[in-house]
Amino acid sequence: MKGCRCVVVALLMFFTGGAGAVCPAWTPARAEKEITLLQQQLRHWDEAYYRQGKSLITDADYDSLQQRLREWQHCFSPASPAYTAQLPDKGERLHPVAHTGVKKLADKLAVAYWMQGKESLWVQPKVDGLAVTLVYRQGELVSLISRGDGVRGEEWFDKAHDIPAIPQRIHTELPEIILQGELFLQMTDHQQARQGGKNARAQVAGTMMSKIASPLLPALGIFIWAWPDGPQSMPARLEQLAQWGFPLAKQWSREVRDEEEVAEWRDHWFNAALPFATDGVVIHQAQRPAGKNWLPGQGDWAVAWKYQPPVVSSEVVSMDFTVGRTGKVSVVLNLLPVQLDDKTVKRVNLGSVRRWREQDILPGDQVALSLAGQGIPRLERVVWRVADRDYPQPPDENARHMLSCFYASAECREQFLARLSWLSRKAVLDIPGVQRSTWQRLLSTDEITHLFSWLTLRPEQIASASGISLARAKQIWHRFNLTRQQPLRRWISALGIPLPRAALNALEDTCWEALLSRQTADWQRLPGVGAVMAEKVVTHLRDAQTQQLIAFLQQQGIPALPSMLGMGIVENRQTQAEAQRNQTRDEAEQQRDDNHRLMGQ
Repeated sequence: MKGCRCVVVALLMFFTGGAGAVCPAWTPARAEKEITLLQQQLRHWDEAYYRQGKSLITDADYDSLQQRLREWQHCFSPASPAYTAQLPDKGERLHPVAHTGVKKLADKLAVAYWMQGKESLWVQPKVDGLAVTLVYRQGELVSLISRGDGVRGEEWFDKAHDIPAIPQRIHTELPEIILQGELFLQMTDHQQARQGGKNARAQVAGTMMSKIASPLLPALGIFIWAWPDGPQSMPARLEQLAQWGFPLAKQWSREVRDEEEVAEWRDHWFNAALPFATDGVVIHQAQRPAGKNWLPGQGDWAVAWKYQPPVVSSEVVSMDFTVGRTGKVSVVLNLLPVQLDDKTVKRVNLGSVRRWREQDILPGDQVALSLAGQGIPRLERVVWRVADRDYPQPPDENARHMLSCFYASAECREQFLARLSWLSRKAVLDIPGVQRSTWQRLLSTDEITHLFSWLTLRPEQIASASGISLARAKQIWHRFNLTRQQPLRRWISALGIPLPRAALNALEDTCWEALLSRQTADWQRLPGVGAVMAEKVVTHLRDAQTQQLIAFLQQQGIPALPSMLGMGIVENRQTQAEAQRNQTRDEAEQQRDDNHRLMGQ
């Protein structure tokens, strides 16, 4: 039951909430500049929306920026009036009964709390359109008023005759009938879960606000969700509306007893084929006060439980430049926490420095986010950029590459840590329970000097790291030793040599000498290896640092001879059984650590 964008400010602050708002560290001069520019932009969008019927920004983005402006005003000029959209001609048509709006509830628990102690509750789809008032006198339609600010709106009566869904006359003995409902774009078998809102609300707005007759008027429908002074019984109210030519409310209203039934209908309508777009459900209490007592923001007899939007916006708080194991620099945006589906998103990986420059994103900017495959946050677009653009200097990408940072140093910490995290993976050396946070602790002891020096650590050296007990250190030491039994192809991956999985699986070499003797043409005979990749492999193997690491592994007897593998397994059988009991837990810890890096959870 959305109306036009102009909503009483107190209502918006109550409904949207700004608990996560953080005041920017701006000077008064900059704050005034940023606030003024955002106000001007909102005015421009309002002008297009209200006077021309054009929606130049999505409703969600507009609402988020209006909320952001209110927060800035609260931070820097709390005494100044909050921003409100200005209706054309001041919206001078007075509603005979005010539009109260509905409070938005966050989840099923909030719905259950609201439902406590209430009787005769009904749930309806929350139709996505424009809220209006219909006024009938002596059965004749005399007024069609836009919601406006809930008290005053625009008169749209001249368009009502071109909307067949609105009865021009109803049969009643009552001198006046006042109805509130939603003008919507009629659809056929619309599935919200698959098709989304399809910009339906903006199309209705454009149609109703256009100065010329629109061919879309006959395609509009009307869903009546309030008869302020109608019968107290919901079935009687719905039946009378249907007899007057408003059948949708009866067709799409269901009596509910608890929050579980509300959730079932909410889920059903989200996936079902409907004749309109929706953005949630509304729960109504049948009993309500007389219409003369309705006030904006005080309609506590109805609440909405909206669908989780597929795209939400947040403010960029700061930025991190991270260096991966190959030397590639990635940009990660730290955000004010927002909810996406069942995830709290605090970070989003933007990708390369080049993409960051193309997107032009800095702290203070507003960005829209969605979830990609496997629930990974993804940047959709930039919603708003702050005026002052102070660009940080990213790490020099030319100083990092495939053959850099095999040895620990302050300059190489990020890439070196990424290399260590890589070799822990199940597909590489498979070191369960040893994840990025473990390597960070071990690096703080200065005991690890190069990519494979952890092979020589003793349990007490591992235990010297902060947060690692001696018992835990023994487990880690054992898992380090188990890597000695891994075949040559796993150690090739650990070195970062760029061979595809198919080539590694087809590789018959079992010792470093055979590997190092291969020429470019030999590598090209492996599946998935072309001329360019073969040259990269040869270059990698001829690199001085790579050869030093290979020499170290040879000194350690890696890879182990087949005869030694059995001995190692027998000697460590008891410890290995202990490791197996903890492996599930450790893999879960590793997954949480990976998620933590990206999600900030």
